Amino acid sequence: MAEEEIKTVAVEAPETAEAVEAPEAKKSKAGKKGKRIVNAGELHIQATFNNTIISVTDKKGEILTASSAGANGFRGSKKGTAYAAQIAAEKALSAAKKDHALNSVDVYVKGIGLGRDSAIRAVSTVGIKIDSITDVTPIAHGGVRPKGERKP
Repeated sequence: MAEEEIKTVAVEAPETAEAVEAPEAKKSKAGKKGKRIVNAGELHIQATFNNTIISVTDKKGEILTASSAGANGFRGSKKGTAYAAQIAAEKALSAAKKDHALNSVDVYVKGIGLGRDSAIRAVSTVGIKIDSITDVTPIAHGGVRPKGERKP
C-alpha cells in the first residue's frame, strides 16, 4: 500500500506543476510591453557632493533609463567626481539612444556637485543634440517662520 500511495503522489506532482506554469506563461505575455520610440526627451541631472544621478525621460516625465555614479561601480568619495558623472551620463544616454531612438534632449540640472558640467558634456560625446539647458537648483529664502512665540 505504501508503494501505491507514493506512485499516486508522483503522478499528481507533474500535473500540478503544469497547472501552475500555464498561468505564469499567460501573465508574462500579457504584461510584456514593447519599447517606446522617443525622438525628443528630457535629461535630468542631480549633482550632489556625494553622487550624481542621471535620469532620461520622455516629455511626459516617464523614465526611459537611469544611471548613477554608484551604479557604475564607483564607491565612497569617488562617486562625487566629475569622471564618475561623465561615465554615468554616457551609460544612461547610450542606452536611451539604442533602445528608444533618442535624438535630442532638454537638460535640467539640479544641485551644486562636481558632475554638473561633465554630465552635460557627455551628451555630445554620445551624439545626442541638446535643445536647452535649464538650472532647477532650489534656492533657500530663509524658510518659514519658526514654531513658537516671537522673542522680544
